[in-house]
Amino acid sequence: MNLNDVLNDEAKRASITEGVCRLVDEEVGKQRGISGVAVKAAYKLVQSVKPGFVRDVVRLLLPEFASALEPFREQATAQGKPVGSYFSAHTQQVAEALLAVTDARAQASVHGSVKAAYGKLRGSALKKVQSAVPGLGKIIEEHT
Repeated sequence: MNLNDVLNDEAKRASITEGVCRLVDEEVGKQRGISGVAVKAAYKLVQSVKPGFVRDVVRLLLPEFASALEPFREQATAQGKPVGSYFSAHTQQVAEALLAVTDARAQASVHGSVKAAYGKLRGSALKKVQSAVPGLGKIIEEHT
């Protein structure tokens, strides 16, 4: 069963959404230094201005992320490896696939402020997304 098929099951989709939201919270909480303070402040601001924003974005992007991640899940399965372990061994490639989705979304945005904000964050995004990839692999492994 591919990842988009899994998302067609409402219970699994809800569980994956919650798992990814927890993962985002954990990853934001791990941020350190001046950039970490900025990330935490921005995250808190977004949550206070628009409660549920992160959950809504996760729900919106899940199908595109699933399509981007499916080749990695297939490779893990073909090699007889657990998805979580495979993702952990390929963090950069998986992170780049996820960022390709957000890059395309940002580029297509008609909101200049969205493009500008994304552009400011994009430079440090690869390392931050790579940090989350093993947790994401575990979430996918649990649901496939």
